[in-house]
Amino acid sequence: MAQSYETDVSADFPFTLQHVNVLESYMTYVDTGRPNSNRQEVALLIHGNPVSSYLWRNIIPHLSPQIRCIAPDLIGFGASGKPPIPYLVTDHAAYLSAFISQILPEPNQKVILIVQDFGSLLGFNWASQNQERVGGIAFWEFLRPFESFADFVPEPSQTNYRRFRDEVEGRELIVEQNAMIERVIPNAMLRPITQVEHDHYRKPFLEKSDREVLLRIPSELPIAGSPKDVWDLAVMYTEWLLESEVPKLLFWATPGRLLVQEKAEWYLERLKNVKGVFVGDGLHFLEEDHPHLMGRELVQWIADLQF
Repeated sequence: MAQSYETDVSADFPFTLQHVNVLESYMTYVDTGRPNSNRQEVALLIHGNPVSSYLWRNIIPHLSPQIRCIAPDLIGFGASGKPPIPYLVTDHAAYLSAFISQILPEPNQKVILIVQDFGSLLGFNWASQNQERVGGIAFWEFLRPFESFADFVPEPSQTNYRRFRDEVEGRELIVEQNAMIERVIPNAMLRPITQVEHDHYRKPFLEKSDREVLLRIPSELPIAGSPKDVWDLAVMYTEWLLESEVPKLLFWATPGRLLVQEKAEWYLERLKNVKGVFVGDGLHFLEEDHPHLMGRELVQWIADLQF
C-alpha cells in the first residue's frame, strides 16, 4: 500500500567502513560480505549528490541476508579522500571504475546495480561499458539527457540550479553557505530530517575546502546539451538502457523531482524487461522516505533474477 512516508527510519549506521587505495587517493565503502546463501552476485549501491553511503543504512539490512552488498563513498564524498582534482564526470567515472576493478576483480562475477541521482549517471555509464557483468539495475530519480531546465526539475529547484551553475553565485551558495547540505537535502525528502541524520550528511563537508566536489556537480549535469561531453555520455547510456534486455527495477513517487509521473510512465512503457514500483508520496530521496518498502521490493526482485 502506497504511503506518505515511513516513520520507522533509523538514523544508525551499523556498518564499519572499509578503505582501499584508488588511483591517487582512497575510497571508503560498506562491504557486508557474502551471506549464507547461494547467490554469487554482488549488489553495488551507488549514491548521488550531496550524500554518501549513509543513504543506504536502512536498505542494506534488507538485502545483506540475501546478497553481498557493497556501497562506496564516491571520491570527494563521505569518508573517501578529497584529492585536488577537478571532480568532473570523467574523474568520478575513473575512480569508480578503478574501485570496482579492485574490489570486484573477477570478470565473470555479476553485479546488480542499485543507483540514484549522480550515482545513476556513473552506474549507467559503467554498465554500458561492462554489459557482460551486469545482472540487473534498480534505479530511481535518475539522470538522463534533460532537454531543458523545465525538463530537469520543477520550480523553485529550476531557479536554484541555474544559480548553482553560475560560477560566482554557485560558489557563494554551495561553498560559502553550504546550501547543498543545509537546504537541498532536507527539502528533497518529505520526512523531517533528524539532527543526527543531518549531522551525518554535514560531517564530510564541515570545511569549505571540502565542498569543491559539491560545487562542480551541478555544472556537470546534462541539461540542454551542456556540458557536451556529459550530454553525449547521457545520450549514449540512455539509448543503451532503452535497448538492453538487462532486468530493471524502476521506483517512482509523486510528485518526484527528476522523475515526475509522466516521465516514469514514459520509461515504463519503453524500457525492456522492467518492473515498476510506485512508492507513494516522495520527492528526490525516496530511500529516506520509503527505505523499508524499497528494501522489500529489492529483495523480491533480486530473488527472482535468473542467471
